[in-house]
Amino acid sequence: MAYTFKETGAPETTDFRVFFFKDGKPVSPFHDIPLWADQSKGIANMVVEIPKGTQPKMEISKSDFLNPIKQDTKNGKLRIVALPYPFNYGAFPQTWENPAVTHPDTQAKGDNDPVDVVDLSSSVATRGQVKRVKVLGTYAMIDEGETDWKILVIDENDPVADKVNDLADIETHLPGRLKEAFEFLRDYKIPDGKPANKFAYDNAPRDKAFALNIIHETYEEWKQAANGAEAPKGIVVANTTLGNAASVSFDDAAAKIPAQ
Repeated sequence: MAYTFKETGAPETTDFRVFFFKDGKPVSPFHDIPLWADQSKGIANMVVEIPKGTQPKMEISKSDFLNPIKQDTKNGKLRIVALPYPFNYGAFPQTWENPAVTHPDTQAKGDNDPVDVVDLSSSVATRGQVKRVKVLGTYAMIDEGETDWKILVIDENDPVADKVNDLADIETHLPGRLKEAFEFLRDYKIPDGKPANKFAYDNAPRDKAFALNIIHETYEEWKQAANGAEAPKGIVVANTTLGNAASVSFDDAAAKIPAQ
């Protein structure tokens, strides 16, 4: 699978978008890109929204046709996080944290987004990149009263990827990276005058098996949303590959993507 992307609109404006293609044909990074690259090995496809070292708050748009990446806004202004991201950040396709479901451990409902991914790899990714990553564990962040899982991963091509297979391996082969990731996730809103984010499980991450279960649960929630008779409010489920009621032809999809 050869995934590429196309940027339209001027960067750092509300018109900026990153559209996705597979073998030259338009796809949705939310619905069309498969969650798993190799499920038997716990290797998933990660859609990179925010490369390491950058600050603009980019995200898959749930409300746009074909769900391109765009810059998030708050009170009409483009969001720029006060601290540079110390890791590559993105989302898993074909996952959804259902805002109607309360997780028993967090006692909070889902945040209505695809599941977030924290890539601890040493390399800097590219916004719009689709990369194969190994699932290692997860944090259970509670963001303004909503469950917001942060799945910990490493690029399968990272120099130490062969040695890092579960949560317990991270500190051994990537010393300090877990602490760095946690402190950023906890504190990144503080410079903007907000309190530190909270976490379930006494701030501790959970292991690979737990993370895989969360991914499965959110995949099932996505599947129901994407294939249901009525899409959840605010979510565009248009796609080009699923063959369901919301599918559109490649030609029709391409015609709706801005030329530049």
